[in-house]
Amino acid sequence: MQDQVHSSPTVGRLALRALRRHPDRTAFVSETGSMTYRETADTIGRFQAVLTAQGLRRGACVAILSGNRPETWCATIAAQALGMRTTPLHPMGSVDDHRFQLDDSGADAIVVDPVAYQARGGELAGDVGTALTFGPADFGLDLVAAGEAHGAATAVADDHLDDIAIINYTGGTTGRPKGAMRRHPSSVASTIAILADFELPDRPRYLAAAPISHVAGSKIMPVLLRGGSVHLMSGFDPQKFAARVAAEQINMTLAVPTMVYALLDQPDDVVRQLDPLELLLYGASPMSPSRLEEGLARIGPVFSQLYGQTECYPVAVLPRADHDPARPELFSACGYPVASCEVELLDDDGQPVPDGEAGEICVRGPHTMGEYWKRPEQTAEAFAGGWLHTSDIARRDETGRLFIVDRKKDMIISGGFNVYPKEVEDVLSSHPAVAMVAVIGVPDPKWGEAVTAFIVARPGAAATEDELIALVKRSKGGPHTPKHVEFVESLPLTAVGKIDKKVLREPYWSDTGRQVG
Repeated sequence: MQDQVHSSPTVGRLALRALRRHPDRTAFVSETGSMTYRETADTIGRFQAVLTAQGLRRGACVAILSGNRPETWCATIAAQALGMRTTPLHPMGSVDDHRFQLDDSGADAIVVDPVAYQARGGELAGDVGTALTFGPADFGLDLVAAGEAHGAATAVADDHLDDIAIINYTGGTTGRPKGAMRRHPSSVASTIAILADFELPDRPRYLAAAPISHVAGSKIMPVLLRGGSVHLMSGFDPQKFAARVAAEQINMTLAVPTMVYALLDQPDDVVRQLDPLELLLYGASPMSPSRLEEGLARIGPVFSQLYGQTECYPVAVLPRADHDPARPELFSACGYPVASCEVELLDDDGQPVPDGEAGEICVRGPHTMGEYWKRPEQTAEAFAGGWLHTSDIARRDETGRLFIVDRKKDMIISGGFNVYPKEVEDVLSSHPAVAMVAVIGVPDPKWGEAVTAFIVARPGAAATEDELIALVKRSKGGPHTPKHVEFVESLPLTAVGKIDKKVLREPYWSDTGRQVG
């Protein structure tokens, strides 16, 4: 009884509570129409009826590959509220990545947006027991049509606190993706943390152009709990984005820095269309201080930086008040820990470091992942000493702000996407002309960090830059594709014979005062 008294809502109960509160308000606006809160709840109910008719029950795993459309969120909630777990497939992932995730997560079903992923969905449909689609397709069952044929169905919240709600996959330094598993209390706690610390408008009108399968989607539940509306774009075009902000009086959005740069590259008449914005959340990669200063001058004092990772989101926020052109030194901060997080900077011995000294950001909080799915050793390593180890190195000032200065792992953040060098290195090393390869991120004004490969060719063999870039693009997709390839005679090595990436990075990062973007 003690556990029940102090328990939180489940994802399903929280979602349906939000939808009941304002039945006639607009919940979603997409390029194909709008949906009220009542219609959203009805769609969830219909989807639940179809999922159940397909034999899917509590504990089943439903993978979702979709663009930004209301049905994506509805299908996610429909499954989670029935006690199923969901796993979103990365919208820019390769077919091999998607197949690995389907197998590793134990997916019983896949739901595909055929408008955006007809061909990929057809490739993957045979890998799972059940394939469903948002509309007509060459494969699977049309979930939308089947829901309409079923008729009205009341959405139910039959999820339990100990049900797994979601498995979000992130890469790793070993090159194998890892699934960050969350049960319902963790997912709900993330929503509460966003509501508490993200300075959302009283009644948000939120425009999501970044994929809602990932961090942009984490704002949907908070917006609906505030009685707001979620406006969706199927892709980012700066002029279309600005026009949507003006036409629909958007007061909140989320962008990676490359999206902000594209907006700032527009003429003044386009930028002025952004005037309705009250909050522009940015994150996933650091923003150039000079471009941030330009953004404050041209768009206004609406910027707020978020910091977190798949294993724990959010961790810290740099509020709008700290985006002060009179204090540009704060532009390199990632913010204060959110209220529900305990954050400590630890040295290699697990001991706290004094303010001003560098230590690893380590986190405790109710919205931390439960574990790495089926990876007990990596889970134990991540939670060593009773903390989640982020592998990000930071300093803390006297007020508690965090300033990231380095990254323990070699992860590159390019254009808002996490790129793990070993995955790129494995592809490049498969080329017969490549003897050795090292991949790092170098500072880039557009991408934050540009994926850069250093290649030592085999004696008597040759490869061109274009050939190697095309190889990675075919295998891993755009975000992993090197922006530059340099051919070198040798690579620097440490005393134990490992490639010394610190030496490779130094010429590019020495003037920035840190080792990440």
